[in-house]
Amino acid sequence: MSDLARGGKQKDNAVLEVRRRLATWDSIIVLLTVFVLVVASFSVTNFGTSRNFTFMILDLLPIVLVALPMTFIIVTGEIDLSVASTLGLASSIMGYLWNQGLSIESIIPICVVVGAVLGAINGFLVTGLGLPSLAVTIGTLALYRGLAFVVLGDGAVADFPFTYTGWVTGTIGDGPVPNVLVLILVLAAIFGVILHATPFGRSLFAIGANAQAAHFSGIRVARTKFWLYVVSGAVAGLVGVLWTLRYSSARADNGAGLELAVVAAVLLGGVSIFGGKGSLPGVLAGVVLLAALQNALRLQDVSGQALNIVTGALLVLSVLLPNIATSIRTTWQRRKLRRAATV
Repeated sequence: MSDLARGGKQKDNAVLEVRRRLATWDSIIVLLTVFVLVVASFSVTNFGTSRNFTFMILDLLPIVLVALPMTFIIVTGEIDLSVASTLGLASSIMGYLWNQGLSIESIIPICVVVGAVLGAINGFLVTGLGLPSLAVTIGTLALYRGLAFVVLGDGAVADFPFTYTGWVTGTIGDGPVPNVLVLILVLAAIFGVILHATPFGRSLFAIGANAQAAHFSGIRVARTKFWLYVVSGAVAGLVGVLWTLRYSSARADNGAGLELAVVAAVLLGGVSIFGGKGSLPGVLAGVVLLAALQNALRLQDVSGQALNIVTGALLVLSVLLPNIATSIRTTWQRRKLRRAATV
């Protein structure tokens, strides 16, 4: 083969590889996110301002942090719908302990540990007793939220020190970049490396693809899933603290409904609800897309009920569209093989 022919073949392969990557769901979501951000910046008043950028980062903070361990759990074929209630219970405990005179420095690790214990309960019920995660976490969703009201009641605690509330809501220097963005980037990088660049991350995809085969290959499936629930609970407990400090209010109903936004963002980012597929960059793009849409609608004075409709619609589409795309791709490949066989 001549150098010219070889160079042409390599060019064609490169073009095909670029097309293949652009055709993935992750790439589509990233492009759609950029499109929404650009359109909203020009069409929605105040959307493109630095002040609104700060608020949007603060709005997506709880979604993105909870979505990180949720991605791991869904990749293994399970789910955790109790995260928002864990957040609310952590917030209630924070308010109660603050009223009892404990320092914030003591309260924060307690809330994280409480979240980890709640996650361990979920993990034991799912992996130890073999119960379905959907049923278990729907049950603990109600249980943990009820406990939050038992701890704090219908009231609120709002006199937290400005040193902490100011840091959560503040920015780096005099710029528009929120302090919490550093936390988001660090945790996202850690979770991303674990999922995509370690044997443990590869084992999660193996579990999601075929848990029985993963078990016979030496992967400790039950133990892995258990610790994923522990991490999910711990992160939800931390987010409960950040939520409380951001709004300077500890309430039992903090974070209500957050689980739907988190699951919608994860599935929208390309993680299969059946497990075994997905990527963290796609999830991050899904979070930004969801946050941008919600932020733009709020600036347009759209009601909270309409925001719930948008979130629900995205949740349905995030499950429906990848399945339709897979069916179309499979059908196209079969037709291509049939044509090749008849030649």
